[in-house]
Amino acid sequence: MKTIFLLPFTLLLPGVSLLSPSSPERGTTSGDAPLCHGISNEMALLAASPAFQQLHENPLPYTHITASGEMVSFPTDDGATARGFLLKAKKPSDKWLLVYQEWWGLNDHIKREAERIYNDLDNVNVLAVDMYDGQVTDKREEAARLVQSVKRERLGSIMKGAIAYAGPRAQIASIGWCFGGSMSLNSALLGGKQAVGCVIYYGRPELDSERLKALQTDVLGIFGSKDKGIPPATVSQFEEAMKKAGETVTVKMYEADHAFANPSNPAYDKEAAADAYRVSLDYLKKRLKA
Repeated sequence: MKTIFLLPFTLLLPGVSLLSPSSPERGTTSGDAPLCHGISNEMALLAASPAFQQLHENPLPYTHITASGEMVSFPTDDGATARGFLLKAKKPSDKWLLVYQEWWGLNDHIKREAERIYNDLDNVNVLAVDMYDGQVTDKREEAARLVQSVKRERLGSIMKGAIAYAGPRAQIASIGWCFGGSMSLNSALLGGKQAVGCVIYYGRPELDSERLKALQTDVLGIFGSKDKGIPPATVSQFEEAMKKAGETVTVKMYEADHAFANPSNPAYDKEAAADAYRVSLDYLKKRLKA
């Protein structure tokens, strides 16, 4: 497999680790895939930094009224339960898309995006996974606290529970934004041979080539060249790590800031977001085709 370079980019600032690839405390599944890239001490310090928090504009108010979705619960391997916003395929289907939230939690914006993708895909089950066990905020200081307090073991249990909920015959793709972008990649690593696609929107990627060798799918990465949290330098490192691992990544770089594709973000870039959605949807349709 080879790395595909779509657009060139320039170096900006050193990378900001959302989920540290160097954390020594990692669990594994029976297939030796990483359990989850835990929140590191470095991230706890970064999330507490007002300068880091300023990269995330507080979201604009939005209330989603669903036409097709419902909240569901599913068991997790830590003896608890997790939740998600489920949009069931209109006909029985083993095609699944797992949707992962930004650091705000599973809010109505994420439910809207999940339903939008559901309506544009062909008979695919879509599950937006609640990674915070019901906690949601519209304040960046509180979002930073949630990122610092969420336990790496719980994140792994929730993702594994979502994969099990889809079933052993399911073909699973994933997509996520910011915090959820990192979760999307973790989900693909956990999914093993069931993983058929992975979309990362400006999330902190895994940079350890040995762990990336566990991927059974290619990856689509959507990033912003003006992003000071996940700058092009970090994206370049990810491409090199994927290449070293023998994995395939396609990168689409936009002249935009962090979280540019979120319509509830005051810094929303409509043109870049529309093109990124088109690219992502085309990718997902090909990976989840009937």
